[in-house]
Amino acid sequence: MCVRRFRVLVPVSVLWLGCLALLSGCGGAGPGTNFVAKNEPWRKAEENSCLSAGAVHRTVFVQPHSALGGPSVCGSEHPFEMSAAMGGRVLMKPAALLRCPMIPSVDEWVANVVEPAARFHFGRSIAELKVAASYSCRPMNHVDGARLSEHGYANALDISAFTLTDGHVVTVKGGWYGDGRERAFLRTVHDGTCKYFTTVLGPNYDANHRDHFHMDLARHGRDGLRRICK
Repeated sequence: MCVRRFRVLVPVSVLWLGCLALLSGCGGAGPGTNFVAKNEPWRKAEENSCLSAGAVHRTVFVQPHSALGGPSVCGSEHPFEMSAAMGGRVLMKPAALLRCPMIPSVDEWVANVVEPAARFHFGRSIAELKVAASYSCRPMNHVDGARLSEHGYANALDISAFTLTDGHVVTVKGGWYGDGRERAFLRTVHDGTCKYFTTVLGPNYDANHRDHFHMDLARHGRDGLRRICK
């Protein structure tokens, strides 16, 4: 255990921070590895419902992955590895590890938002998405002691760049304030993403998201139906 005995009085605030660390484990963990988390039944229920409904169509580009588990409540019992969307037409590099409900949302987002935006603004199709992050057991924004990120549940995806079929690469970091077409394309994609995910964060949100779009299927509000799009 990582509990030490002291003979001096410890301030209440310090004890509280220690309790937070115990919720997620302690010891030799480095910065940004301790988090606060709780078991939320809706997550398993949604995953099971998705699996039962056959919402994920298994192909060479979407394959079942071994269970992701721990520490704490991190992981997914039945995740998938997604290496491409739209039946293989749009590659995802590196492949993303995601829970069941995320797979159809990503596929529909690429087909109904990203591809049409690319055709409209550039006259080209999308060839590849650069995956900045998918499953990662860590606190939000890598801040020690913060709430567990949706990435920790394999319930989030970060995209940092879009490659067109002619080889042109549009990065979120460079294009958000870049030339007219790139700016328009990225804003069209950002706004459209909000129709398929409950949380969407981009460069206008904060400095942590200046170089990528974050999207997840977290529940917000008492009824779980509120959306966050920034």
